[in-house]
Amino acid sequence: MRNYGGLVHAVGGFARHSGGNFAILFSLAASVLALTAGFSVNIAQLYNARSSLQGVVDAAVTSTARDLTTGVIKEADANKSVKAFLDANDTAGILQPGQIVLDQLVVDKIAKTVQVDAHVDVPLFFPIFGSGDTRRVTASTTSLYSDKTIEVAMMLDVTGSMAGQKIKDLKTAAANAVDSFLGSQDPNKPRVRVSIVPYANSVNAGQLAVSSVYVEANASQRKQAPGNASAQLASASPRPDNCATERKGADQYSDAGPDSSMVNRDFLLSGFATNTRTAACPVAALVPLTADAATLKNVIRDLVASGGTGGHIGVQWTWYMLSESWGSVLNASQRPAKFDPKKVGKYAILMTDGEFNLSYFDATSVGEVYNDAGKETTRAAATKLCAAMRDKGIEIFTIGFKLDEPNAASTLQSCASPDTGSVKHFYQAADGGELDAAFQTIARNIETLALTK
Repeated sequence: MRNYGGLVHAVGGFARHSGGNFAILFSLAASVLALTAGFSVNIAQLYNARSSLQGVVDAAVTSTARDLTTGVIKEADANKSVKAFLDANDTAGILQPGQIVLDQLVVDKIAKTVQVDAHVDVPLFFPIFGSGDTRRVTASTTSLYSDKTIEVAMMLDVTGSMAGQKIKDLKTAAANAVDSFLGSQDPNKPRVRVSIVPYANSVNAGQLAVSSVYVEANASQRKQAPGNASAQLASASPRPDNCATERKGADQYSDAGPDSSMVNRDFLLSGFATNTRTAACPVAALVPLTADAATLKNVIRDLVASGGTGGHIGVQWTWYMLSESWGSVLNASQRPAKFDPKKVGKYAILMTDGEFNLSYFDATSVGEVYNDAGKETTRAAATKLCAAMRDKGIEIFTIGFKLDEPNAASTLQSCASPDTGSVKHFYQAADGGELDAAFQTIARNIETLALTK
């Protein structure tokens, strides 16, 4: 028989003699686990502190660069601005009051940059091996500021389909956009100017009509208009209104000034407006570039919806309001600057609630004006104009409002400039809130592009 009793006795003896070893091993393991846990907690604490600090420093530098750009503060005030922002946000995340220390601020007037270095000393939850109770966390951010001027032309759809709540939503969104563009600048030295171009069956050129719109008196005059210095302008008087349709001929898809050829008021416009029982042109006249927010908002407040969607006519006049070629017929304060990408940024915002669907230039009768019955679709004309604008250095943003036609969306996508990084150029809005948000996002993106391009 096997001696199992001896085996049990031997195992029991081993357990009694090795119990102290197990206790030591367990104690060591527990210590390692505690150190690991403490180290992990410290790492998380320092990571959160660094993230919070970086966020505050980024925001402080961006805010200061924006204020320098818009002229709210001078370069000498940058240090004060950053310090005030840091003090006001020193409890962000896990930070404690008074923790943030501004180490350095450098304003480079040649490179047009603001650089900030800052730190916080973080009390550790688990000091380890006498290595100190705190750890220093640093953050550094550099941002561009600019003295570049900005010119924005907003094309606003006031067609019949915009009646009711939609025109109310547009008025709110457009007025808020004007405030965003013009609200924080020195009115005596404006950096940003804005133009608005309401459109429907045509564009109301307002006071510009006399010097830039040729009224066709009969069907034989439905061709390229003469220049505004030509003796052939007898047909322009008496002038029935200030409506303008497309340009015709060689200058149709260019921004040549009216001295080269005036814009036509097509002979078919009056008949079309009568047949459709709509206004020949919008009640609201276009407003050339201005830094006067009140002037722009007064026009926006009085927008009235009526007519069809001559979108390419709106695109055309939006371009003119940004073109230096049109300076000769504008007041000095309204004249677009000569394009220089280092000194001026030019931006167009094209907004519609539907498909571009009427044109005059190649129609042969009033019945061919509507629904693209001419030889070239309105969408094609608009796309050509947009491409020409982009080629001249104008950046285009587009907004579709409650669109339900695929052609409308594709036209806006074709017109918009290519997206750059996180900056989108084509927006769709399903309601008034989204329309307002689209305009506000574009306003912010234009400011960003002015700093980075």
